Amino acid sequence: MQDLPFRSAKELASLVRRKKVSALELLDLYLKRVEEHNPALNAIVAMDVERARKRARAADRALAKGKSLGPLHGVPMTIKESYDVAGMPTTWGLPAYADNIAPQNSVAVDRFEAAGVTLFGKTNVPAWLADWQSYNAVYGTCNNPWDLSKTPGGSSGGSAAALAAGLTGIEAGSDIGASIRNPAHYCGVYGHKPTMDICPGRGQALPGKLAGSDIAVVGPMARSADDLDIALTAMAGADEIEAGAWQLRLQPCRKKSLKEFKVGIVLDDPNGEVDGEIQDRIQELADFLAKKMKAKVADARPDIDTTDAHRTYIHLLRMATCGRQTDEEFARNTDIAKALSADDDSYYARMMRANTGSHRDWLALNEKRRHLQWAWHEFFQSYDLLLCPAASTTAFAHNHEGNRWDQTIIVNGKPVSVIDQMFWAGYSGVVYLPSTVAPAGRSPAGLPIGVQIVGPFGGDRSTIGFAKLLAKEWHGFEPPAGYL
Repeated sequence: MQDLPFRSAKELASLVRRKKVSALELLDLYLKRVEEHNPALNAIVAMDVERARKRARAADRALAKGKSLGPLHGVPMTIKESYDVAGMPTTWGLPAYADNIAPQNSVAVDRFEAAGVTLFGKTNVPAWLADWQSYNAVYGTCNNPWDLSKTPGGSSGGSAAALAAGLTGIEAGSDIGASIRNPAHYCGVYGHKPTMDICPGRGQALPGKLAGSDIAVVGPMARSADDLDIALTAMAGADEIEAGAWQLRLQPCRKKSLKEFKVGIVLDDPNGEVDGEIQDRIQELADFLAKKMKAKVADARPDIDTTDAHRTYIHLLRMATCGRQTDEEFARNTDIAKALSADDDSYYARMMRANTGSHRDWLALNEKRRHLQWAWHEFFQSYDLLLCPAASTTAFAHNHEGNRWDQTIIVNGKPVSVIDQMFWAGYSGVVYLPSTVAPAGRSPAGLPIGVQIVGPFGGDRSTIGFAKLLAKEWHGFEPPAGYL
């Protein structure tokens, strides 16, 4: 059993309901830990303690009257800075929005509060939510609790760091380029990228923005797979503008043991080379599943051209974010794209072409995506899940110099572009599939390693269910040294 600050949200809520600890006492415990540990981490960047204490007292009064506020009754929560929380700043790490105060809650915040949480703060992000590091000119740099010299990931880096260090009970992030999955992997926590569009993203946006973005999702992060399940239930379902037309009914995970699963394993790909220590750990998991759990395990993957699939993802990703350009930036980037050599297939070239591409270009890429979706569908006729890396390496050292696409990381002893590992973001992301990242142990240097569990469209409960069984039979969350 973990020490109290590291218990799962499910366990914390149970303790509150059984009156082993009050909601206010639990909140004060986390606030004290924030005071002690957050200065070094810079994970939590804004707090509303007065509001949180009022809500915690209300939770305790409700319980005294025999009323439960929901499955997360009294659980202290922080949330990614990009979510609107009434009366708190939403900046996305951009100085231009440093004074922007949200007038109302995002849909996700309303739904978490309906489930009973005590929301007390917001967590750090990179500018524009556009990096696998979490630093910005408004709040500064967030550090990884396993090694302060390293990134906690991004863009939900503050979320993952706060969870790993025991500064909060549960969290939520967003993901278009592994922004939930990558921090979960780097910090040794759980993260779930839901099936596209099952969780409304309204209110997880810059001021005035209502339309969602292609590929982008919002989803839960936690210290247990049980918590992902509870939080997904809270977050998922039609927004009110669509609620008259559809209701969400995710199929439950019907398998009760690991041996019932048939899984494909992918350890590496030429488009996103994976360090040997991560391949080794996922191979250990595959061997455990096959030899000890008697699951059906095979070196199997969808029948797709991964080079073309990755190119499709990068183009659609950059098209999804190109609306951020000003007219002047768009004109300048159009000139840059026109001047590119026809055989320039660098990330920069792909980005510039996508940033200035036409709707006709998007339609052609979307047609390619549809073919990819059918290939994944065919794969899942034979396999329940696919296991693969979440990223190419463990957490890397802070590097804030130059353009992101010019930075490198060390993979198998040699420098490679940090952008290459975007392959593992787009592998399932471009085709809208659910992916759960679960802790899979540590590297020889002691840094966390996660495994990405990919399921069929709408198979969110199965990927999370598999992660629950892994925690029971193989490996789960462990807190970093120095925070107990």
